[in-house]
Amino acid sequence: MKTSFKHVSYLWDDATAPPDEIDLLVYRSNLLGADLRLTNYGGGNTSCKIMAEDPLTGMETEVMWVKGSGGDLGTMKKSGLAALYVDRLRSLTKVYRGIEFEDEMVELFSHCIFDLASKAPSIDTPLHGFLPFKHIDHLHPDAAIAIAAAKDGKKITHELFGGKIGWVEWQRPGFDLGLKLKKCLDENPGIVGIMLGSHGLFTWGDTAYESYLNTLQVIEKCAEYLASNYGKARPVFGGKKLDALNEQDRQQRAALLAPVLRGLCSSKTKMVGHFTDDERVLEFINSNDLDRLAPMGTSCPDHFLRTKISPLVLVLAPDEDLSAIASIEQKLSIQFEAYRKLYADYYETCKHPNSPALRDPNPVVILYPGIGMFTFAKDKQTARVASEFYINAINVMKGAEAISTYTSLPRQEAFNIEYWLLEEAKLQRMPKPKSLSGRVAFITGSAGGIGKAIAKKFIEEGACVVINDNDPDRLAKATEEFTKQYGKDSFAAVLLDVTSHSQVTDALTLASLSFGGVDIIVNCAGISISKTIQDHTEKDWDLLYDILVKGQFLVTQAGIETMRKQNFGGDIINIVSKNALVSGPNNAAYGSAKAAQLHLSRLNAAELGSDKIRVNVINPDAVISDSKIWEGSWAEGRAKAYGVKVEELPSFYAKRTLLNEIILPGDIANACFALVGGLLNKSTGNVINVDGGVAMAFVR
Repeated sequence: MKTSFKHVSYLWDDATAPPDEIDLLVYRSNLLGADLRLTNYGGGNTSCKIMAEDPLTGMETEVMWVKGSGGDLGTMKKSGLAALYVDRLRSLTKVYRGIEFEDEMVELFSHCIFDLASKAPSIDTPLHGFLPFKHIDHLHPDAAIAIAAAKDGKKITHELFGGKIGWVEWQRPGFDLGLKLKKCLDENPGIVGIMLGSHGLFTWGDTAYESYLNTLQVIEKCAEYLASNYGKARPVFGGKKLDALNEQDRQQRAALLAPVLRGLCSSKTKMVGHFTDDERVLEFINSNDLDRLAPMGTSCPDHFLRTKISPLVLVLAPDEDLSAIASIEQKLSIQFEAYRKLYADYYETCKHPNSPALRDPNPVVILYPGIGMFTFAKDKQTARVASEFYINAINVMKGAEAISTYTSLPRQEAFNIEYWLLEEAKLQRMPKPKSLSGRVAFITGSAGGIGKAIAKKFIEEGACVVINDNDPDRLAKATEEFTKQYGKDSFAAVLLDVTSHSQVTDALTLASLSFGGVDIIVNCAGISISKTIQDHTEKDWDLLYDILVKGQFLVTQAGIETMRKQNFGGDIINIVSKNALVSGPNNAAYGSAKAAQLHLSRLNAAELGSDKIRVNVINPDAVISDSKIWEGSWAEGRAKAYGVKVEELPSFYAKRTLLNEIILPGDIANACFALVGGLLNKSTGNVINVDGGVAMAFVR
């Protein structure tokens, strides 16, 4: 059997493949889901049928294990599978009242459940249940969908596979489509798969391995056929219309524009962005066929459910002057308003009496010819996945145009999927967004101590975070920790010296490229030097003022520029200190720099209120845990000043507070969340003490 492929990844390893059939289904699913050329995130489903003892009768019965609702093949575990009695599922044909009533069949799936602890069955369950094969793969491979979405896809499929692959015309997934798959098989005995018009591919086998291999072989043949036809009849996408800017200029311009786009996309719900200038994207957006193909929309339902019916193509020259932000905003606002109207017209034209209300009319996918593609969604993962789906759609259009003419789903069919009551029910079951969902936070000095605690708190409350530090080793360790704990979509990391204007600018550029902009700035980077006034050097003084005061100024200034482009306000939190208010020994430079930070915060609050940018202060004291500040000379200096040992400092600081409490990084993080979590949106210019109660530090 062929195990060497050019267009798909052969990942099967007998040494790691488990012996149990259900575990083997999970193994096979994970392998298929690992290759985006085979299926997209959350798309497709797999199944196996086995004999098991019926817990009610003690008799052997056939059970189908199939990917449950809302799962992803690449990451699925056994808990993501649904298990159903095959005979009960098939007996539902006796009560089926016809295609206009097929949605009511979904509720009846629950009467077929074998394993009560398994996942809820998906709408695709009968597509697997009515086919007799032990192992079935239903995927959305770009190469297969390109043929399925071609104008004469049925004819091409028959000729390419010599009649060994059946064809079922486009139909919305559900009970009736399952019956049509069975009918296709009955009319074409001996076929090894079925192509679903505009939708995807069904393949199968007697064993898990045979199904896996059959799937790869069918997709490989589709991909080879497409590859042999690219540029043969006509140039790909009609040839190049314009040249892309060089990579550095593309990234620079994308970062400048992303916050403006994010603001416009967030007119209804706060969105997070993603940008890519992938070669496949550039080939499409720079082509002569862009204006014809982009408005047509996608063909596969999974694609447009993630990307909307069609993208917004910006009418903006690649080398347009983006420095005149007001002019650019006005120009883009007109284009966004036109898109929203088109989407509303689509809704009004296609809606049914019982359709759900109009959803957010803003675009998900935004194409900027010469530059790249932006995607915006409720969180980073959804935005990134939308980008991946649209690249899938580009691949489909490219393939279909190479062998025939691309066809998208009719608008009414697309609407019936997008506003399907079952899809709406799925949306309604989704967890309520967390307090910081859709928010992006930039936290300086966040590879350890207070900054890291704030970053973790914000991620746990739904935000995306840019972590940074001037210590590369510390940042690398934090990056590894955050990746393991939260995954790559929750944060970005950048080396940052807050005293460097260029590094601050580059770091905010990363925030715009990674997430579309920034909503929350937390100035937390710090340093401490404890010396008598006589022992202080000019270098000490400059270092403290550069990091604490200049650093806060530079980061705030850059953050404001991004926030103003988004035009929906924001939050700036400055982590200062009780030393901004309390006069203590051996603390002239540090204490006065902290006082400068505090007053700069007041000044910023007064200036930025008209922009709906709130500026507030947290005044901690003696946060020793995981703090770089407390390593070495600072702790020694404070211990000397108070006449105690270094190891006695935590208890010393706690005993001098009104609450007799040791202050931890998490306490500061909680205070920061209190300011940005939604309950204090009308508060600015405030100081919150998190010091256990130091009376001398009371503001009033």
